[in-house]
Amino acid sequence: MAQVKIYGLRSALHPSQKEISAAIHGALMAAFQLPADKRFQRFFYLEPDEFLYPADRSERYTIIEISCFEGRSVEAKKALIRELFERLARAGIQPQDVEITITETPKHNWGIRGAPGDELSLNYKVNF
Repeated sequence: MAQVKIYGLRSALHPSQKEISAAIHGALMAAFQLPADKRFQRFFYLEPDEFLYPADRSERYTIIEISCFEGRSVEAKKALIRELFERLARAGIQPQDVEITITETPKHNWGIRGAPGDELSLNYKVNF
């Protein structure tokens, strides 16, 4: 399980939403082995006066926050970060304009489909 929040300027991100979404989910499938049908993303489009960032970033500056079950290795998380930078660059957002955070929590801290996360039967691995 991974929930993704994407923050950026409306004028820069909205026109490329489909490509950005595909890049992010492709990276999650490659690095975290998520199934294709497990895409959980929310785009937060901001206006220029609502999104402050350093002068050395462009209008394509994007923040990506990923919340997921704990259990993946450091190597898997680094692989995800590398995949995100590579795939987002192909979608038109250069690494200089991307910041990523991964927050892991125990499965029992999640509530999904009427049950605590640690009581779910998943069709993919989390611990690797």
